[in-house]
Amino acid sequence: MVDSARAARLAKRISSIVASAIGTEIKDPRLEHVTITDARVTNDLHYATVFYTVMGESIDAEPDYEAAAAGLAKATGILRSKVGAGTGVRFTPTLTFVLDTVPDAARQMEELVARARANDELVARQAATATPAGEADPYRHDDDTADEDGSQE
Repeated sequence: MVDSARAARLAKRISSIVASAIGTEIKDPRLEHVTITDARVTNDLHYATVFYTVMGESIDAEPDYEAAAAGLAKATGILRSKVGAGTGVRFTPTLTFVLDTVPDAARQMEELVARARANDELVARQAATATPAGEADPYRHDDDTADEDGSQE
């Protein structure tokens, strides 16, 4: 039985090897803007899932996810060979590449937080100039001695 700590160490090593190979050794132009973000290995060490993100050519450019996926699919054999040589495990894990959705989810969360802050500021500005609909202080206090019908106790 293999412990999950070994699988985690292997996953970290796999992500490092794959990222290095994509950055320096594989000359596919479709992989120029691909970044390896994480890797997970099953406890039996036979399957590795490698997560990646794709950046656009500029800040305003939309990333080409299809080209990046095709480039990674084409390079999977070479990358698996490099992982086998770099890890020294008996069985080289089968690599699967998955687009990492964490950056998109984080960006959506930041947009939601910004929208909530703007709404809070709007409510605070409206509350600063608001007046009560009824009496200014509608609550009873201990110093009130009159009953509801107006008689003294």
